[in-house]
Amino acid sequence: MRKYWKFAVLIAVVIGALAVLASTGVNETKTYYKTIAEVGQMGDRAFTERLRVAGDVEGGSIQRANGQVNFTLTQDKRELKVAYTGSDPLPDTFRDGAQALADGRMGRDGVFHAIKIQAKCASKYEAKPSQLRAAPAPPVNKSI
Repeated sequence: MRKYWKFAVLIAVVIGALAVLASTGVNETKTYYKTIAEVGQMGDRAFTERLRVAGDVEGGSIQRANGQVNFTLTQDKRELKVAYTGSDPLPDTFRDGAQALADGRMGRDGVFHAIKIQAKCASKYEAKPSQLRAAPAPPVNKSI
């Protein structure tokens, strides 16, 4: 009976360790996107947490140099300087005025250091509300 008790304790320790590793991994990887204003209100927490920040790419702010892309996100008259050094290429839809999500960490220098950039799909791919009228019915062939 003692042998089974030791085995049960060992199994409980292994399951507990796996649960701790899983929960810390989930907490580290989960990020909800924040607005630029919310990042400013976070205080020192902004420097210790992994963040996703949403905003519009300011026109004329994209600069490429030495494998790094610098640009400015704007939202409601607030600005956030972003430095992207990730290994993935920037999305095709990433350009001036595009909505973008920057994933990374806020630096003490006031620059957001992104390791991943996502550009939201432009609304130009969607039909305008004025173009959503009912399509005309196909002509009826009465010669049959």
